Amino acid sequence: QVQLVESGGGLVQAGGSLRLSCVVSGLPFSSHDMGWFRQAPGKEREFVAGGRNYYADSVTGRFIFSRDNAKNMLDLQMNSLKPEDTAVYYCAARPRKFARGRFGYSSADEYNYWGQGTQVTVSS
Repeated sequence: QVQLVESGGGLVQAGGSLRLSCVVSGLPFSSHDMGWFRQAPGKEREFVAGGRNYYADSVTGRFIFSRDNAKNMLDLQMNSLKPEDTAVYYCAARPRKFARGRFGYSSADEYNYWGQGTQVTVSS
């Protein structure tokens, strides 16, 4: 059974930092592409970071994506948080495929496995 379990969400003031983690089990982690997505109320799910360290424009320079194949984990270090970063954050996995550039990793429809999500709320 494939499981992706996120943790690390919470409430933080604007300008603060949070670190999200995702532990993956039930699939060969090193042979899967991984990504972070988020969904704010009333909005579509959007790509945040993933693949070969690609980032959405809105988070570039503030967020850092990393993965540890030995621990089957991926992290998202979020710095200089803004109220517009408020959303439920999800980690996602798909079997590794050839992809070019950020847009090769940014479509949520291409990911097979999802975590339950963790809420991040940034107050102004």
